[in-house]
Amino acid sequence: MKKLMLTAFGLASAFGAYAQLQPAKQTPESSELWSPVPRVVTPGKITPALSGFTAPSDAIVLFDGKNLDAWVSGKDGKSAAPWTVADNAITVAPKSGDIQTKQNFENYQLHIEFRTPAKVEGSSQGRGNSGIFMQGLYELQVLDSYNNLTYSNGQAASIYKQTMPLVNASVGPGEWQVYDVVYTAPHFNKDGQMLIPPYITVIHNGVLVQNHTMIQGTTPYVGQPMIQPHGPGPIKLQDHNNTTSFRNIWIREL
Repeated sequence: MKKLMLTAFGLASAFGAYAQLQPAKQTPESSELWSPVPRVVTPGKITPALSGFTAPSDAIVLFDGKNLDAWVSGKDGKSAAPWTVADNAITVAPKSGDIQTKQNFENYQLHIEFRTPAKVEGSSQGRGNSGIFMQGLYELQVLDSYNNLTYSNGQAASIYKQTMPLVNASVGPGEWQVYDVVYTAPHFNKDGQMLIPPYITVIHNGVLVQNHTMIQGTTPYVGQPMIQPHGPGPIKLQDHNNTTSFRNIWIREL
């Protein structure tokens, strides 16, 4: 009986203390947040020349159809980017090497449109192959995956040799396609151990294909992912000896 009385007393004390923490009266205004206020960003707009949105007001435009001023050669990170600019698009100059942004990034939203060659040549990994490397290290695969059998973790929208896309949302050769990417960078301790891995979300042609996917490490053609400590890195586009094109590239730092 004594234990029951002590328990009841304890519960009454707890409820009393909880009640003292609560406002005397709850109103709709009690849960309204008026500050801080989200900053205003003007969204992009659909234009006849582009299949996706133009850049929003707070974006860094990496390619607007005019020049490669924001890019350099991936061979040395300094010399001029060697790819071709025509008809508002960048096209891979086969065997010229990768290109990468002059600026380095960590966490961001990336919009990029690509087009594989209209004339189908080759098969599997030989059709419209390229890649978009987050921070220069982690490849989001670009490929003509329309009626083209290849290994699942190497098709379009895969995290190369790691994670296949949830679905194949590819359209036909020669048609413009869109990747919208949300990427968060990894964190390393002073000994080079990865404390937080990179994560990526990808929407391909309006379809979710990577849903907050953990990236296990680098994305080599041969071998397993490797942990490579690093800081901010560039967006890199791959020369895979196919004349794949890109346009309307912009990024929002998060």
